[in-house]
Amino acid sequence: MKALRQFTVFLLVLAGGTYLLITYVPAARSYAAEVGLLELIGMEAEPHTPAASGASRRRGGGAVLVVTEPVREENLADRITAIGDGRAKREVTVRANAVGVITQLSLPAGEKVAAGSVIATLEDEAEKIALQTAQLQLDNAQTEQTRVARLQGTGAVTEVRLRETDLALRRAELALRQAEFDLSQRRILAPITGWVGISDIEVGDSVSTQDVLATLTDRSEILIDFRVPERVVGKLQLGKEITVTPLGLRGIEITGEVSAIDSVIDRASRTLRVRGRVPNPDDLLRAGMAFSVSLSFQGAPLLSVAPLAVQWDSDGAFVWAVQDGKAQRVTVEIAQRNSGSVLVRSAGLDAGQSVVTEGVQSLREGAEVRVTNQAGSAQTGTARRPKDTL
Repeated sequence: MKALRQFTVFLLVLAGGTYLLITYVPAARSYAAEVGLLELIGMEAEPHTPAASGASRRRGGGAVLVVTEPVREENLADRITAIGDGRAKREVTVRANAVGVITQLSLPAGEKVAAGSVIATLEDEAEKIALQTAQLQLDNAQTEQTRVARLQGTGAVTEVRLRETDLALRRAELALRQAEFDLSQRRILAPITGWVGISDIEVGDSVSTQDVLATLTDRSEILIDFRVPERVVGKLQLGKEITVTPLGLRGIEITGEVSAIDSVIDRASRTLRVRGRVPNPDDLLRAGMAFSVSLSFQGAPLLSVAPLAVQWDSDGAFVWAVQDGKAQRVTVEIAQRNSGSVLVRSAGLDAGQSVVTEGVQSLREGAEVRVTNQAGSAQTGTARRPKDTL
């Protein structure tokens, strides 16, 4: 009786294990259907699916479903990146024109002043007195010259006397001009329109012609000096577009142009000095900033493939090309990687030819392929026709 119970338990365990295996293992269910076990225990076989059929066809040597993209032509981009220092379009250091004490000062740090506006005034009482004196001397000389001119026709005035009055009048006019000039030098004007820097000068300070009153900066445009390698010298030209990014403001990208090109290549670094110019309408840039400058030069045309098409093995890079409905391995040399393409050189690849981008894991040399589009339709060959179906 004990042996019978053990045998019964064994049969129950075997039956349960077989049921679980058939239920949860698709391969075991297919095998059970082939040998007729499902029919024996009263279970139905799974319906035949296209995926299973495709897998069966691949195991049996059928065509492999792949996705392809055509080979295109794209120009090789020679991109140069350099670090440059920025400076203002114009920067003027303002100094006093004469020695004196400052009585008025208008230097708002960080604010903009217009060209010709008075930014400082020196003590000018002596110059005003000199101007009034010169004006009196001129009036006297004019009166004397008029009187002598009236007497000239009577013969009472000699030629020498007439010449002396003319010279006195001219000296008085020059003295007046000198007095006016001396008075104007007591006012210091802004030479350009620009922004005022920080100044240590205050009202009451005594200044000389060597003292710096302020620095005015015209930063409506920023000039950037940078260097490029000598291999691109022949491609440089004035007005060429540059892309500038301030290193301290990474989110900003500004388009400018080349404004000046040096005439001599530095022998030590084998580079050429170039000056770029970028607009600054929003006044975000400052003189002294560091900038990353990029220039792009168009190169020779090369073949362009999708990044997913490029495969690697011990021999290097290659792609799977579709030729007459079969996969063909083509060795390529990568020339440049871009965000959406890879530029390659290859003797066995032509523009317009299709290369495999999906399904490469199942390919081998000479394998038959069926090209499918994104909607799931497929065809044999190199062209992709969306209306064809499996």
